[in-house]
This record gives sequence, C-alpha cells and structure tokens, in this order.
Amino acid sequence: MKKMKSVLALILALVMALSLVACGGGNEGGGEDGEKLKIALVLPGKKDDVSFNQAMYRGAMEYAEKHADTVELKVVEGVYEVADIDPTLREYADNGYDVVIGHGYQFSEPVNTVAQEYPAVNFLLGCGVGVQKNSACYDVQLEAGGYLMGVVAALATQSNKVGVIGGGEGSEITRGHEGFKAGAKSINPDIEIQEVYTGDWNDTTGAYEAAIGMYDAGVDVIWHSGDGIGLGVVQAAEEKDMYVLGNVEDQKSLAPNNVLSGLQYEWANALERIFTSIQDGTFVSDGEKETYMINVANGGLSMTELNDVKGWLTEDDIAVIQDVYAKLGQDAIELPEV
Repeated sequence: MKKMKSVLALILALVMALSLVACGGGNEGGGEDGEKLKIALVLPGKKDDVSFNQAMYRGAMEYAEKHADTVELKVVEGVYEVADIDPTLREYADNGYDVVIGHGYQFSEPVNTVAQEYPAVNFLLGCGVGVQKNSACYDVQLEAGGYLMGVVAALATQSNKVGVIGGGEGSEITRGHEGFKAGAKSINPDIEIQEVYTGDWNDTTGAYEAAIGMYDAGVDVIWHSGDGIGLGVVQAAEEKDMYVLGNVEDQKSLAPNNVLSGLQYEWANALERIFTSIQDGTFVSDGEKETYMINVANGGLSMTELNDVKGWLTEDDIAVIQDVYAKLGQDAIELPEV
C-alpha cells in the first residue's frame, strides 16, 4: 500500500511539472500566457495616403508580419476629430486589446486621459505630448530632416526663393520648419524663405492654394511637412512645373518630373524598441520615460533618391548634400531647438 502511494505521488508530480512547462513557454506578450499580443492602431487618415498614415501602416504591418506568431494587429482608419478619438480608444481598451496606438498630435489629450482609466492597457502616442505610467510617445527628429531639405532647396533654387508649407503648428511640424530655415540659411544666409501653416493637416485645398501663391511669387522649390496637405503641394508643383520636396513617404510616383527628393520615415524602427520594452516588462514606469525617436542616426529617417530632372543641381551641390546627410547621421550638426 505504501509503495502504491509513492507511485501515485510520483505520477502526480510529473503531471504537474508537464503542465507548468506547457503553460509557460513561448509567449512574448499578451493578456494570458500563450495568447498573442493584441494591438490596435488608430490612424487619423487613410492607410494609403502616401504620407503620415501610410508610413505608420507600413511600419506596423512590417512589425506584425515579422512577429506573426506572437502579434495580432487591428488597423482603424480615418479617426481624425478629437471627439471621435476618445470613444475609439475606449472601444479597443474595453475589447481586450493589450496595446492601443493613437497616431498623431491630436491624440495627445485623449490618450493621456484614457490611459489613466485603463491601467492594464499600454498606450502609444505618435508625435504628441504627455506620458502616463502605462503610455509612451514615439516621434521623429524632423528638425534634422527639415535641415536636410532646406539644404537641398537652397542648393537647387534658381530664384533664391524657397518655401515651406505645414498643417497645424506644434510638435514635430514646427521643429521641422525651423530646421528647414536653418538648413537653407546655412547655404545662403540671404535666401528668401516663405512659410505657411494651413492650420489643418488635411487641408489639401488650402495647401494647394498656398503653394500656387508661392510659385507665382517666384518660389521654385517647396518642402511640405506631410499629411493630406502634401497632396495639394505636389499637385501645385506639377501644375506650375516647379520642384517640391516630399515628406514621410517617397512621393516621386505622384509627380515624377517635379518631386526632387524628400524624407521617408521608418516607424518599424521605433516599434521594435517599444515592443521589446513592453515584452520585457520595462515599459510601465512611474519614472521619466524615453521618447522613442526615429532619426538619421538610427536609420529611422532617410532621404529619398535625388530626382533632378531639371538639372538644377551640380556635382558639387550633390556632394554638399551627401556630406550634410552623413553629418546628420553622426549627430555632427547643431540643430535649432524649439
């Protein structure tokens, strides 16, 4: 009888050990062991806008496909107005999502509010302000990108007049504009720079009209700082047969004879770092938090290929552009602080 009890105890111990192994292996995140990490990406625009939304959609899909065995991604488009953002964030927090991403400056207040009410959910805020214990921001060092675009514009211009058009002021947009001005003036301190903010990142018509006005006033190269406004500026450049510098995504396909170059964002660069911190348990913190920045130095921000069909850039000009680009990658240029 005593021997029988010993055998049963041994069998029970083996069963329990096997159960622990089965429950504990192979999970990188998620609400329960073995479940996939559920991520909701909320975009303010369309995922194919050849700009801010498309770059994030591309980056998130790249990350999700790379980690397909541990990640489940849901993408929501067109949540632009602040009044619609709050209930959308709550919807996904209520429906068991582990991470909710609000992609844009206008998500700042809603993300900071909702994050405090859902402490078990992690929130990400794109190019916004404010963090909570369970939230963090990711951003782009657009002052570096703007500086580079200012250098390209100042070297290419034939009229000594360049322009920059943005949507709403604030966050990375303002930093980008100040970088553009600094870059252009580093080439020519006397260059004329025209600047317009439409006040709305989706104001394609307003940006188009502003660009037409600049081109009519003698500007021959304009950089825009992204979102829906970019489509308007590119359209104006094509109509006036002048140059435009793109932002966020390679926009050459929109106007092959008029997009001189531009910037491209690689948001997967930031997402890899963010999700590593979520999975290793260091993301949630009461202390000071890192802003997950993409820039030239870490490969998250790059310049698209020069497309000088008009022949306005000399070999020496191109060498200067390449030198500035390399120095930005080494953090060797002093950028304006905003």
